[in-house]
Amino acid sequence: MLSYINFADNLSAWFGKAFGWLIILMTFGMSYEVFVRYLLNKPTPWSLDVSFIMYGTLFMMGGAYTLSQGGHVRGDFIYRLWRPRTQAWVDLTLYLFFFFPGVLALIFSGWKYASRSWSYAEVSVNSPAGVPIYQFKTVLVAAGLLLFFQGIAQICRCILCIRDGKWYEPETDVEETEVAIIKQLAEQRAEDATGTHTPGQREH
Repeated sequence: MLSYINFADNLSAWFGKAFGWLIILMTFGMSYEVFVRYLLNKPTPWSLDVSFIMYGTLFMMGGAYTLSQGGHVRGDFIYRLWRPRTQAWVDLTLYLFFFFPGVLALIFSGWKYASRSWSYAEVSVNSPAGVPIYQFKTVLVAAGLLLFFQGIAQICRCILCIRDGKWYEPETDVEETEVAIIKQLAEQRAEDATGTHTPGQREH
């Protein structure tokens, strides 16, 4: 199970980080649109559609990566008070009865929409540019498959936690700035309380 968890985490991370570069493309695209619209008075007919497609693709393809890092929204004001084994049993139940049915519906429905869209080379009706969107519909299937693979890894985590009484945490990746600041302040207070310093730190 540990081997599969590592495989799924790495797979989700690779896709999440690869599609994360769409943020830069979106930034350049929207900046260009603002420039030509307000300075040259020549708005583009494709900017809105392209921004929707890139944002939607980023959102969908990053879902499995976010799941692997425990980054999805969770109402944990009660959950966090439970023992790890209780948390694991609750998570296991929710994955089996809610997560996987939803993900399977996404995969099969996405396949239906994508195949129909590819059959007539669907384009967007939101702008006169007629931006192709059939390839975007395929993202539904790809995102669903990634979530399915990652969901199995989360099931494995639950089983291991039920067995061992502790969570198998994902490999440390990135963290939000405020989390890093809180950790740094906590470490600094602990050092001040004990009168110790980290290696390489000079006393003033």
